Amino acid sequence: MDNREKILDCAMELFYERGYDAVGVQEIVEKAGVTKPTLYYYFGSKRGLLESMLNEHFVVMEERLKLACEHNARLPEVLHRVAKAFFDGATGDPQFFLLMLSLFYSGRKSEGFQVVYPLIERYYRLYVSIFDHASEELGNMYGRQEQFAVGFSGILNHHIMMAARDMDDLSRLKISDQQTTAIVQQFMYGIYS
Repeated sequence: MDNREKILDCAMELFYERGYDAVGVQEIVEKAGVTKPTLYYYFGSKRGLLESMLNEHFVVMEERLKLACEHNARLPEVLHRVAKAFFDGATGDPQFFLLMLSLFYSGRKSEGFQVVYPLIERYYRLYVSIFDHASEELGNMYGRQEQFAVGFSGILNHHIMMAARDMDDLSRLKISDQQTTAIVQQFMYGIYS
């Protein structure tokens, strides 16, 4: 593993465990076994490190979701594919995903929020596109596409947060196909009722 990867891995672990604001550059470089100039060479700053880390992990999740969002089926099937892709991505990289959520729920003027917000917005826009494409199937949505996207992303995020809440070993974090189906059905019931 090269120095860049060591820094990214150590920073991810520290940011996940203690929060972005609670971790200093010195602690990261000590854990990675490198010097501060090495970190600055690769990332420019602590914020640059966070940006690189989140972007590199996010594109993997985003690609999964884009594939799942293809609108070649009825809405329940698309939502199931998206939920499965989301849960597989979040459980496959839980430290990243839970860190991303914690940064989003941090202070709005914080560096962490400013870095993560554009990624959350991209992720949210994918969900809005699902409901935009489903408007013919659902009838006149009266502009509720964004409301549905908020509800759908919220139910998925909350299930991951609750499933991980007491876990020390995130490798056990899983959302089964049966759970995914039940979650999507619950959401669909809300839309159709």
